[in-house]
Amino acid sequence: MKNNFLLILFCLSLQFVVAQNAKTFTLEEAVAYAMKNSNAIKNSQINIADAEQQIIERRAVGIPQVNATVGYNYFIDLPTSLIPAQFFDPTAMEGDFAEVQFGTTNSFEAKIQASALIFDGSYFVGLKAAREAKSYASEQMAQTKQELAQNVKDAYYPALIIQSNQSTLEKNIVNLNKLRVETKALVEAGFAEQLDIDRLDLSIANLETEQENLSRQLELSFNFLKFQMGYPIEEALAISDNVQDLLKEVEADDLLGAVNFQSRADFRVFEKVIALNELNVDLQKQAYLPSVGGFASYSYSAQGNNLFKDPFWFPTAIAGLQLNVPIFSGLQRNAKLRRAELQLETYNNQKNDLQRAILLEVNNARGNYRNAAKRVELQQRNIELAQKIYDTAQIKYKEGVGSSLEITQAETSLFNTQQNYNQALFDLLTAKSALDKSLGK
Repeated sequence: MKNNFLLILFCLSLQFVVAQNAKTFTLEEAVAYAMKNSNAIKNSQINIADAEQQIIERRAVGIPQVNATVGYNYFIDLPTSLIPAQFFDPTAMEGDFAEVQFGTTNSFEAKIQASALIFDGSYFVGLKAAREAKSYASEQMAQTKQELAQNVKDAYYPALIIQSNQSTLEKNIVNLNKLRVETKALVEAGFAEQLDIDRLDLSIANLETEQENLSRQLELSFNFLKFQMGYPIEEALAISDNVQDLLKEVEADDLLGAVNFQSRADFRVFEKVIALNELNVDLQKQAYLPSVGGFASYSYSAQGNNLFKDPFWFPTAIAGLQLNVPIFSGLQRNAKLRRAELQLETYNNQKNDLQRAILLEVNNARGNYRNAAKRVELQQRNIELAQKIYDTAQIKYKEGVGSSLEITQAETSLFNTQQNYNQALFDLLTAKSALDKSLGK
């Protein structure tokens, strides 16, 4: 018996130490932690950095390009050419050829070449598209942040409600244990039966079983919250918000005002998709226009059988322009332009569907919030009534005009009503979260 007591004491001490080491988060702190540690946010930041490099890459196409080359050739065997033999010997037979070799054994060349894009309509459209792509990446990050915040809330609320249920259970267990002590005294005095104690023991055992079940549920909820936050799964975590503090009154404009589509990051992302497709149409139109490029090069070459002794040096310089005029592409350009226009038309239709879907989502979220708020109000009344019935049953039992069965029934009814109230609070929390999400908050 003594060893069991020491084991229980050790377990309680260990739980206390773990609780002391657990890092505690409010909902706001949990969301802020997720924003700093989520890989989804980090990947969004990488996408923005990549988009910035794409702008630089695209801009570089229009900047003059300069390249330098150095080459050396050593001819092990000089190339041989055939020329008519009569070129050297007029008496030679027609059809005879003489073998000759041209050039020197060694050659060396140093060359610098510059090229520049003078005019190409697709360049300017492409540069604008690269900037639009960065804006698209920024809006995607905003959408990721909204979704991450929503995911953290959806993981935080169940843990909060489970803790609230645990607190309710603990109070009920304390009250029943207190009543059991009083009943035991009545049994010893001959004013109650052992059956009354047995009924109370059964009720206490049922509540303790439910308490253990809630403890397991809370552990699972904390693990899910850690995952959404990017928090180490193996480390302890605690939450400190209060349900009532999170249930701030919703503004009237949120329930009755016009829907602002621009507050939704997913809608802004879709607008960027349309903007990029509009630029794609412009890009296909530029394929009908000519392009102009310029180039210049200067080289200095040396030739000779011995480059280190009396080489022959020859400079070469050249500059020019190149005009490319598209004439006929087998209707390929026309098909690409038409496909781009059809794709843009499809996205515009999808944008209209997205607007209608957002309106539906907001209307449903507003209706669900009103219903959830009404259920909380009704459950509040029910819990007050159940508490009144329980208190009356206790008074009657102590005065000897009531039974322990009546008390346990009242206690069960009170506990179920408390559970229903906590569930209604959870439904209201999730309904408010869904309303905020639908409004882009």
